[in-house]
Parts: sequence; structure tokens; C-alpha cells
Amino acid sequence: MANPSRLRAAALTTTAVLLSALLAGCGDSPKDGDVTKQKLDWKDCPAPSEAEGGGSSPSPLPNGTKWQCATMKAPLDWAHPKGDTIDIALIRARSSGPANRRIGSLVFNFGGPGGSGVSTLPAFAPDYSALRTRYDLVSFDPRGVGRSAPVQCENDAQLDAYFQQDATPDDSAERAELLKRTKQFNAACEKHSKPVLPHVRTTDAARDMDLMRKVLGDDKLHYFGISYGTELGGVYAHLFPRHVGRAVFDGVVDPTQNPEQSALGQTKGFQLALDNFAKDCTSKTTECPIGATPQEVKNRIAKLLGDLEKKPIPGIFPRQLTQTAATNGIAQSLYSKDFWEYLTEGLEQAYDGDGKVLMLLSDSMNGRSENGEYSNLTAANTAINCADAKPRYTADYVQKKLPEFRAASPLFGDYLAWGMVNCTDWPVPGAADHPVVRAPGSAPILVVGNTGDPATPYEGSKKMVDALGKGVGVQLTYKGQGHGAYDSKNKCVQGAVNGYLLDGKVPKAGTVCS
Repeated sequence: MANPSRLRAAALTTTAVLLSALLAGCGDSPKDGDVTKQKLDWKDCPAPSEAEGGGSSPSPLPNGTKWQCATMKAPLDWAHPKGDTIDIALIRARSSGPANRRIGSLVFNFGGPGGSGVSTLPAFAPDYSALRTRYDLVSFDPRGVGRSAPVQCENDAQLDAYFQQDATPDDSAERAELLKRTKQFNAACEKHSKPVLPHVRTTDAARDMDLMRKVLGDDKLHYFGISYGTELGGVYAHLFPRHVGRAVFDGVVDPTQNPEQSALGQTKGFQLALDNFAKDCTSKTTECPIGATPQEVKNRIAKLLGDLEKKPIPGIFPRQLTQTAATNGIAQSLYSKDFWEYLTEGLEQAYDGDGKVLMLLSDSMNGRSENGEYSNLTAANTAINCADAKPRYTADYVQKKLPEFRAASPLFGDYLAWGMVNCTDWPVPGAADHPVVRAPGSAPILVVGNTGDPATPYEGSKKMVDALGKGVGVQLTYKGQGHGAYDSKNKCVQGAVNGYLLDGKVPKAGTVCS
């Protein structure tokens, strides 16, 4: 990740190819102009596109159930619902239980923004096998993502250079170069994706989800949102409170924060995760190979990054591990406690002059595959964030804020502060300072916060509960590590979530799982 608000990357197509892909979606509406009457044509899934991350077609589930894919037509501009349409890519696995026990479809959004649900759901489906006993598991590529009118910006070679740049400038020349490259990236997005950029806001995706609910044949939207998916779910609940069925938010975005506040919160969150990683490594019975004390672990990381600023080391040929790439890889590894062993290994190797593991972690966050192709996550992430958020931050403003960010994290402060300039030259104005999620009349929404979450700090879960309004949000706390809680496989968390989604049992507000 270049930073958590500029997550991964896109691959360029020529303008002609892009417009055919974009406006293969911007086609004719159904004959009577009513997209709610369309019938989905479910077929075997193709291999993921490059924009979705590439790879092979999803394998059948253990019981032999095949994945099915379909395309839904949605208005390009929801202000003109009978105008041009775009394609929204969907995927599903049918329920494994008896038909008379089936509740409906359970729609997933895994976050980003910009993540492909079509390519992500099959990878995580085993974690949701209990939920499939009563639901069809469904996900989708939100507009601007993957196969759904994808935003495209720079080509693979340009993106390699983009992610090698110095994202933490130390002087006026480095600052000018960062601003120049950011402006070039944003101009490329406008050049290659101009028709769709004004129409990728979270409110647009929420309206797509309500259309999805209708064409899937459900009276209510049953929903599982993770990370940014919690923001999308909150916006949906605000727009369609009476259509909310059983919904779970996990890894919760604070809906009251503007981009600066969010970046500062993430800075504190990643520092907390780094502190916890260092404590964990040095508290084990076996010797921690990267430091004898938590402070020594962090001091050695800081020295490594300082050395890389002056002299990068070999990464994955021909690319070198720069300070930015190393910071990116470290941040990626803090998303899950399962990745901590890779961080330890990567740091050990980097101290010996080998940057391969940290580079692989960085590539993973940036959406770069082993063959050098990029998904469109960074392009979509930038487009959605910049269309949603009204504030535009100047370099001078960021410079003034650096002491506050550095106080929050000596390691991640500059890195996350400078990410605030990503939308400065964006061609589309932002919609609001922060999302509106107030949802009076909605069914209960289970809001799960993780006390060790680096990307969506725990405090956001309480803010989401309060913002949803009285009687809507129900907070559950998980005292754990990593981003999100359900995939930790904690029995208390999964029992509460499954109890609500499968049986409608709302856990007591304030429940704590350890």
C-alpha cells in the first residue's frame, strides 16, 4: 500500500479499449427503461480479469457447489435512472441447506474501497460455510472496480515507478516531485476514465445494492460489510432504512471523521499494531530475532527505514526496496496477526540486505501480481475516496500537520500525512466532509470492533453505533489483533455473528469477546 487511503493499483488500457469496457456497461437500458425488471443470467464464472487481480476461475466449494457469475445493469447516473447503464459484476454460491430453511442472499463487501468482491468471496468462502447453510453467498465488484465499469489510470510500468517514488518528502525538491507524480496519476485517471468518475460515490454503490436486492428477489438486504464495507452499509441504511434485513459491520469505519481525522486515526492504529507486534515478538520463550526488547525492535525498524532513504537494497529484480516500499510492506503485515511471522522474516532478511519479503508484502498491498500486472484497486480506491470526500489538502497544510502525525507515530506519521494530497488535483469535486449513516427505522445492525485494529481503530465502532441512531447499532467488542474480527475465528465473535445472521438473535449491546 502506498498508504491506506491509496491502496493498490490499476493497469492501463488504451482509451479505445477502456471506453469499450466502460461503456460496454454504458449501454442501452432494458427496453422499458426499468432496470428493476431485469433477470440475472447466472453462468459459470470466468477467470478474474486483470482489473480484478487475475488468476484462474474459482474452484468449486468442498461439497462440489460451483460458483456462478452474472451481470446486473445499473444506471450510470442515478439522477437519470432510465439513461445509460453500466454493468455490475456479481458472484454467488447457492445455499447448502434445505430450501425451506433458506433466508435469502447474504451480500458481502470486503472493503477498500476498490476491492473486487467477485475475486475475494471465493477466497474467503470457507470462513462463511456456516452462513451458507441458510443464505446464498453473494458479492460484487462495486462500480469503478474490477469488471464493473473499472476506473483505469496508469499502465503497469508507470505504476511500478509510481510505487517506487518517495512518499515522505524531506525537502522542497522531493515535495515537488511527489506532487508532480500525484498530479500525473490523477490526470491519467481523468484521461482514461472520465465518463465514470462522477458516478463512483458510495451513495451510487448503495443504490446499486438496493437494485441488487430487488433483482435477487429479496424483500430485505441481508449484508456483511467489512472495513470500507461498513461505511457502504451505513450509507445504504441511511438511504433505505426500511430495506435493511440482518446486517453485520466488521472492522468499522468511523463515519464522523473527515479524511484528515481518518488518516490521523490510522496513524495511531498502525503504531498500536506495531507496538503489539514488537511486544509479541519479544515476549515469547524463543529469542526474538529482530530485537531483545520492544523498543529495540522499533528502533531497528526506524534505522532500516532511514538507511533505505539514503540507499535502497535489492528487492525483486529489477526493483529495489525503497523506504516507501518497506513502510508499505510493514503496514501490510500489520493487517493480520497471521502476517506477523512474515514481517519478522522480512525484517531479518532486510537487515542482511535482502528486500524480497518486504517487497512481496508491499506488492500484495498494491495489487501487483507476480507477473507484474496490477489490479485496479488503487485507481478505484482513489476515485471513490476523492468523489466521496470534499476536503482538498495542500502540501503547505500537510507540512504544518506533520508534527501532530509524527507524535502519533514516528514510523507511519509522515507516510500517512502525505497521503492526504492524493485528491488535491482530482477532476471531480467531493460530495461531503464525511458519510451520513443515520438510519431511523432500520433493523438492528451488529457493529463489531476490534481493540487491536490498525486500519479501522476500535473507537470507530462506537462512533458508528452512535451515528446510526438509537435502537439501530448494537456494539460487540473483540479484544484481539488485526483488521476485523470475524476472520480471527474467535468462537465468541463468530457465535454472536452467526446467531444474529442465522437465527435473528441480537447479542446484548456491549458484549465483549476475548
